[in-house]
Amino acid sequence: MPKYKVTVHTHNIATGTTLNNVFIKLVGENGESKRTWLTSLKGGFYQGTASREFDVVCPSSLGTLVLIELDKQPLPLFPQDAWFPSKVVVTTPEGDTCKFPIYRWIMDKEVHLFREGTAKRLCDETNHLARYSREKEMKTRTELYCWDTYKEGFPGSMKADNPLDLPSEIQFSFTKATQFLFTAATGITELKLKGYSDSKKSWKNIDEISKVFCCNRTVISDYAQEHWKEDEFFGYQYLNGCNPMLIRRCSELPANFPITEDLVKPSLRVSSSLLRELQSGNIFLLDYKNLDGLKANVIHTKKQYMAAPLVLLYRTPDDKLVPIAIQLKQEPGEDNPIFLPTDSEYDWLLAKIFVRSADFQEHQLNVHLLRTHLLAEVFAVALLRNMPMVHPLYKLLIPHTRYTLQINLLARAFLIADEGVFTQFAASGGEAMNEILRRSVASLTYSSLCMPEDITARGLESVPNNYYRDDGLKLWDIIHRFVEEVISFYYKSDSEVREDQELQNWIKDVFDHGFLAQECTGIPQSFSTVPEVVKFVTVVIFTCSGQHSAVNSGQYDYGGWMPNTPISLQRPPPTTKGQSTESTMLETLPDVGTTAQGMSTMWLLSKQSTDFLALGQYPEEHFNEIPPCTMIQKFQTELKVFSETVNARNSGLPVPYTYMDPALVENSVAI
Repeated sequence: MPKYKVTVHTHNIATGTTLNNVFIKLVGENGESKRTWLTSLKGGFYQGTASREFDVVCPSSLGTLVLIELDKQPLPLFPQDAWFPSKVVVTTPEGDTCKFPIYRWIMDKEVHLFREGTAKRLCDETNHLARYSREKEMKTRTELYCWDTYKEGFPGSMKADNPLDLPSEIQFSFTKATQFLFTAATGITELKLKGYSDSKKSWKNIDEISKVFCCNRTVISDYAQEHWKEDEFFGYQYLNGCNPMLIRRCSELPANFPITEDLVKPSLRVSSSLLRELQSGNIFLLDYKNLDGLKANVIHTKKQYMAAPLVLLYRTPDDKLVPIAIQLKQEPGEDNPIFLPTDSEYDWLLAKIFVRSADFQEHQLNVHLLRTHLLAEVFAVALLRNMPMVHPLYKLLIPHTRYTLQINLLARAFLIADEGVFTQFAASGGEAMNEILRRSVASLTYSSLCMPEDITARGLESVPNNYYRDDGLKLWDIIHRFVEEVISFYYKSDSEVREDQELQNWIKDVFDHGFLAQECTGIPQSFSTVPEVVKFVTVVIFTCSGQHSAVNSGQYDYGGWMPNTPISLQRPPPTTKGQSTESTMLETLPDVGTTAQGMSTMWLLSKQSTDFLALGQYPEEHFNEIPPCTMIQKFQTELKVFSETVNARNSGLPVPYTYMDPALVENSVAI
């Protein structure tokens, strides 16, 4: 009688073991086995192990295996437990090896169906059992993963009230959850014990801020503390800091920024002129119009302030980028002076502080929250609703959704909710937050998510010392080549793309719920060609990995030293020159408690978990076929070589740029 050898693997994850009885049924094209009890001499299926081989004997050959049915039943007097099998491997009597990827929690007594792991599009399915399994899986998925609207004008999100409402397979691991809560608790507890987090006092001097800052420090945060007043460091951050997305080359001055030749002449190279520098491509603009006209928050019963500045930056003959003019409000006027490097020390420094605080608001809500977290959630929910596990795109993208839905749920609950840290302690955390996000959604475009197109559109192709651009474009190219190889393996022609209804449903879901069905965004509503799919999938992976790392990982590096990136400001923008002093600056900076809350939150959001998975690492074996597995190995090799190049370059820099180093880039938006 034909004998099938079955090996069951339990994932290497804390609490993933089961002591329940496990049963399996093999289903092939020619029949099915009996439901077989998989006994274990070790008394259970243990974390990170392959159990011994089990024999499943059948009266005759089952033919090509299509799926397996798994269920587990508790022993008498024992509770139902949670089990996280990774895969089941079956060796057939004919000597073939069939792998069945699982990678999910089984927490009940129900029968669960899992397909043989060869990637298949819907049109590839010829077996009625396979189609039935696919339909059943997708019906369950659409019931589990439902769209919700958090706020009108925001991208769609996963419908869930708390982390326990999320399907178990997408929740944090025990390790991740424990460390996340520990880091959050210890950060603010330490500041509470020192009397900082609840203090409503203003700072007496800069040295006082250092005492809070000393709780947590990094190499770059120390550098920021030492150099935060310097114009060169100010300019550097717009190329390589947390928000490298705002700067653009300026060939013509905005009509609402009335800068004259005489104003900036002292800052330009000898014998040059503003017109000549504009024409030479050496002038750059920061425009915070997204913040214009908004009502700032009230913190500790005190009104807060934020500006909507315009800033002119200049590339010096020695290739430094420095600010040469700052206007703190959008509309010019007598009460809105243009501040210059030749002004008094504190006039100029205070103007830069208002810019840096404005940058915090723009960065956190638009660049970080919207353009990485919320979009990553859209990509994930659409994938889980429209792609079965056996679909090649599911296999390719599911690693890049790890923990995203739970981290976003926590962000909505503890950061931007009515009682959230951002809502309570950021200048834009009140009414302004929702409007900034709506404005940001309205201005979101497909091309701005495609890094090569975005860099070109902003005129940054040749700006020196732009490591975000250099590393990002290299990373984009590596990801694009990998995606192109994988997609081209499964889609041999454009017609196969057009005929894949699950693929078309996915992109339509993204368009409708992520980009609110706005054609002006340029987001495709359907796919017609293989290159279109390759480009969009590259955007998804890059957004969830490299781009998120670039705008997330440096939050504490550049924001830990509060004067460099104030979360809020307590005095309005100056309306005249010659009035600012060190005392004025200290009264303007956020109070002690607000500073402490901001610092502890940025520390938490920059902290890497020990179960971090770097870009290109796929411990879950979703692909069975040799070609895509070989492509993954090639992808990993290219990433490793690039990482070595980045490290070699950084060894010669005073401020290393590590945020696009593949070894430090997480596979998904997981923090």
